[in-house]
Amino acid sequence: MDEETRRAVAAADEALPDSDALPDAIDAGRVVFGFDGYLDRVREVVADRIDPESHERLATLEGFGDRIDRSVAADSSLSFEWLQQGSRTGGHTSHLARAFGGWSFDPVMVGMYGDPVHDAFEAEFGEYDLHSIGEPGVTDAVEFDDGKLMLTEIGDTMSLDWAELDAAFGHDRLAKKLDGASLLGTGYWSETPDLPTVFDGLRDLWGDIDDPPETVLVDPGDVRKLDADRLRAGREAIGRLDEVTDVVISSNRAETGVLADAYAGDAERSFAGDAERSFADDAEAVFEALEPTWFVGHGVERSVAVSGDGTDSVAVPAVPDPKLTTSSGDHFNAGLGLALIAGLPPAAAVVVGNAVAGYFVRTADQPSLADVRAFVDDYLKKF
Repeated sequence: MDEETRRAVAAADEALPDSDALPDAIDAGRVVFGFDGYLDRVREVVADRIDPESHERLATLEGFGDRIDRSVAADSSLSFEWLQQGSRTGGHTSHLARAFGGWSFDPVMVGMYGDPVHDAFEAEFGEYDLHSIGEPGVTDAVEFDDGKLMLTEIGDTMSLDWAELDAAFGHDRLAKKLDGASLLGTGYWSETPDLPTVFDGLRDLWGDIDDPPETVLVDPGDVRKLDADRLRAGREAIGRLDEVTDVVISSNRAETGVLADAYAGDAERSFAGDAERSFADDAEAVFEALEPTWFVGHGVERSVAVSGDGTDSVAVPAVPDPKLTTSSGDHFNAGLGLALIAGLPPAAAVVVGNAVAGYFVRTADQPSLADVRAFVDDYLKKF
């Protein structure tokens, strides 16, 4: 185990309250999440149908791709059988509200839940402060051992901008929800191309809020969907918002690489030739270009945090046989948001993010605060 990870775990162990003090030791007040909403169907692909009652699962995304490649090479059409293994509400607002609600916070959800609100959202979040501003997207999440394939109908997030948010919900109403909240979480920029207009609107609104959130947590999502102009607009809007509050950007390993490529000309560093870049290299380049308070990258093997104080890199305990990987990034963000509210430094915050995601992929369940604390206690033993 590397010494940097040991120090990060020690910092988290010291800063995170003990289990017997939870949840009272954390100020579990209001948190606000916007502006998406999804209905997720978790699926698997059939490799071979044995009989009507049994089949072999196609285990890897690589194998799925091989079948497509062979079909293309043969100039042939191709069909797959898939099976639904479960369904749930999804997206940034659902996953983070579920986590924080379980931790005794008071979530406010402003997003795409249908008109009237879809039964699935009403059943799970009906007791929360939930406000629908459009129709949800639908995602078929196909689970493989080496990754996942997400097939998505976006819903109304695609057309959301600051003016539409005013028409559907109201800027003054949003300001009231943000007043006294400890965190604002937003996602996903990739599914809401005009989200930078919301960042600019929030910047203008911030001064009119008596007690605004100390932190805005931004999940860009799969930014490969965004063109250069939108990426540029987002870079500028994030920098402007960070002038009035702390902005923390959180991306997975692949997304971090895409952002680093997109902003290579805007960062002080330059990438030489085709030399392989480290996760930390990419994260530092994105931090320099976007200029948030923190940039956090989460991955299967390591997670990194870049701030004005430098770069922290923390090893992630391996999961040989994960129960569920879809939304593991959202669960990392839930842990990161919890750590931000608790005032943890970057390295310790990354450990808590890894702990929440690590618990989730091992159990396919939401951890309690005691579960998070226990994961941190045993973090080094899991390697």
